[in-house]
Amino acid sequence: MITLQHFLLISAALFALGLYGVITRKNAIQILMGIELMINASILNMVAFSKFDRAENTGQVFGLFIIILAAVAVAVALVIIMNLYKRVQTIDPSKTKSLKG
Repeated sequence: MITLQHFLLISAALFALGLYGVITRKNAIQILMGIELMINASILNMVAFSKFDRAENTGQVFGLFIIILAAVAVAVALVIIMNLYKRVQTIDPSKTKSLKG
């Protein structure tokens, strides 16, 4: 049987991979992918706690809200990345010194 600890272990591994991706990458899109991995790890935690909570399904509701917010955040981040590329011709965050118009 799969216990709560199994879910938490997988979630911690996903979060660690996402954090590693955010810290080590130079590409803005890869940083965004790392952030998405960390968000997915939190969603997995919510749903796992909801599975083992017999009283209510609040974890699934929170997970659904997190998925909606993550989709909106990705849309906004991609628009920012596309405008950044149009302005400075790179998606390397360290190469953008100033974003003043």
